[in-house]
Amino acid sequence: MLTGPNSFRYLNGDDLESAMRGKLPWLTLSILSLTQSAMAQGTPYEHRVVCIDPGHPSEVGLGTHGKRTSEIEVAYRVATSLAARLRAEGFVVVMTKHDMMEKVTNRRRAEIANAAGASLLLRLHCDAAASTLSGFALYYPSQPGVTHGVRGPAQDVIRSSAKAAKLMYPAMTKSLEGKLPSQGLKSDLATAIGKKQGALTGSIFSKVPTVLVEMVVLTNPKDEDWILSDEGQQAMVSALDAGIRAALEH
Repeated sequence: MLTGPNSFRYLNGDDLESAMRGKLPWLTLSILSLTQSAMAQGTPYEHRVVCIDPGHPSEVGLGTHGKRTSEIEVAYRVATSLAARLRAEGFVVVMTKHDMMEKVTNRRRAEIANAAGASLLLRLHCDAAASTLSGFALYYPSQPGVTHGVRGPAQDVIRSSAKAAKLMYPAMTKSLEGKLPSQGLKSDLATAIGKKQGALTGSIFSKVPTVLVEMVVLTNPKDEDWILSDEGQQAMVSALDAGIRAALEH
């Protein structure tokens, strides 16, 4: 939890809710200040809120791991670096968690993005597969799913998520050309949970456009070494940044 304007770095769900309830007036002013600053600089992102969701821990576990690192660590490090990049470009950034090992359910992650009125909920994960599989992939909801008695997302969210993903994917592919292969652009139905429920849990509860990125196949030693390198991590941050800008400039 942030405690004052001097410690303002990014927003998480608790900070956001406190600001909305008037408990942290300085935070509301900080958001306004960021927005006004972006407008003054003439950026196209002055009203854009991006919710970054570093995957795991959640109700489904700790995620995957390689020989040297975990999905939790990779997702969190990329998320915090991306957040800094986006803030410098004028975006308002909301994080679904602010400690690496903070456990947040997938439903709660979506609710944080919804409360922020995010232009995009970006979910960051790492894949696990046969060691020969390599590269990144993007997923988006293509139909409603059902979990815990809730059906979603709504058709407008499905359409906006598909649009965002289809703009992000080529931008990321271009940015990562010669650095990391692509596994393609896929719907939630291509995942085990999505196939079972009709959509991923985070998608079902989302009321804003949502895209999930499997950044690397962490069980592939080559991918793991790449994402752990400074060069690889910054290349991924740059690709995600390019994808977000491509999606939100339209």
